[in-house]
Amino acid sequence: MGDQSTGWLPDPMSTFAGEVDTLFYFTLYVSTIIFVAVMAAMVYFGIRYRRRSETEVPEFVRESRILETTWVVVPTILVMIVFTWGFKVFVDLQTAPPDSYEITVRGAQWFWEFQYDTGVTSANELYVPVNRPIKLRMTGSDVLHSFFIPAFRVKMDVIPNRYTSVWFEAIEIGTYQVFCTEYCGTNHSAMLATVHVVSQEDFDAWMVAQDQDLPPAELGERLFRQYTCVVCHVDTSVGPNLAGIFGSERELTDGSTVIADEDYLLESIVNPSAKVSSGYGLQMPATFGTMSQKQLDGLIAYIKTL
Repeated sequence: MGDQSTGWLPDPMSTFAGEVDTLFYFTLYVSTIIFVAVMAAMVYFGIRYRRRSETEVPEFVRESRILETTWVVVPTILVMIVFTWGFKVFVDLQTAPPDSYEITVRGAQWFWEFQYDTGVTSANELYVPVNRPIKLRMTGSDVLHSFFIPAFRVKMDVIPNRYTSVWFEAIEIGTYQVFCTEYCGTNHSAMLATVHVVSQEDFDAWMVAQDQDLPPAELGERLFRQYTCVVCHVDTSVGPNLAGIFGSERELTDGSTVIADEDYLLESIVNPSAKVSSGYGLQMPATFGTMSQKQLDGLIAYIKTL
């Protein structure tokens, strides 16, 4: 938490985060005041008008038109204030500026993939320039996900076979956490990404660097890290440990065996249900089949070095 943090929310790091926070705190404080007032009145009336003996007959109390009108009118006014204010913030959050830089986001079990207009694709690492509106055009490839950046106050469901969108304009260079806030399976909690807010010059330089050719094994290592393959395949019981797997004999769930050569590794990535290793359930999603052949070759080259 920085100097602007209150303990309730992280530092506001987008252009509209401050307005979202103001609405949140207005609702919180008004609700707290009403809650305390109602509880205090209940305690006071409970003591003041308690029955003191079995023969006591309470006084007849006439209704107060002013009091009844007040507790109808005042809450109505407060509700209309919150609704009007909230609707304005909602419209602002949904209406991206026409000059926004658009990035396509794909949510899959269990990673975030970002595709730029130049064709550059990255996984779990979103680079954006500071002080520039960014529109995220999002879709899912398997189940329901939800894209959430707390520091920017943006959150939107990511749904298969349709597009949703959010936008933000970061106001400070830094790194910020992305969460999936819709339970999406075994490794839901590990479906994290990082937003890197950089200067326009650094963003342009990063974009150019992504177009440089890398040796296959080095590219595979980057992809293995970006797509969080380590979560399931290194020192874990979720999936087979890939260290030393290349060239070894693998026993499958149907009792047969197979040699883990390049063809086996490729098939296991793009169609994980084809040959499932004995002792492991079918937990790997078939979402990596969308990778390019260059990316698949890089992954296989890297796995061979483990």
